[in-house]
This record gives sequence, structure tokens and C-alpha cells, in this order.
Amino acid sequence: MNRKYSPEMRERGLRMLAEARPEHPNMMSAVRHVAGLLGMSAETLRLWQRRYEVDAGAKLGLTTEGATRIKELEKEVSELRKANEILKAASVFFAKELDRP
Repeated sequence: MNRKYSPEMRERGLRMLAEARPEHPNMMSAVRHVAGLLGMSAETLRLWQRRYEVDAGAKLGLTTEGATRIKELEKEVSELRKANEILKAASVFFAKELDRP
């Protein structure tokens, strides 16, 4: 079941995880503990933590800003390809019109 959490909930979860981390032997046990307190999936909180680490530069990976920029560019490329196909079809059409006597 997909649930959308507010940015405030995300910040709270990450803050609680950072506070609880020293009390646990590993990150996953801290994640399970905090996720249980917040009533969410441990996987959700784990993914938030991973995204936070990547965005902060602590781990390698594609940042949120980078992913957003890639999506924008892919959309732009798609629109330009469609426009290019329309222009090619129009040029063929008008070339045929010019060849007629």
C-alpha cells in the first residue's frame, strides 16, 4: 500500500533515526525501531535515510536534484523528437506539392 507522507513527517523520521542510531547495534535495527514508533514501513524509512545520505554527499548515487533534472531533460527530448517528426512529415508533404504540375 502506497502512502504519501508529508515532508514534515520525513524530517521527523530522519531526525528520530539520527537520535536513535547510537542506541542500536546497527542501522537496520534503529530503522525498525523508529518505523514502528511512527507507524510506517521500515523500508520507507530506510529509503528516506539512503536518499538523505546521497543528497548530503555521504554516499555515492544520483541526487534528488540530479534525478529531477534528468526527468526534465528526458521530457524535453521527447517533445523535440515529436516536433522533429512533425516537421519531417510536413516537409515531405510540401515537397510532394511542389513536384505537382
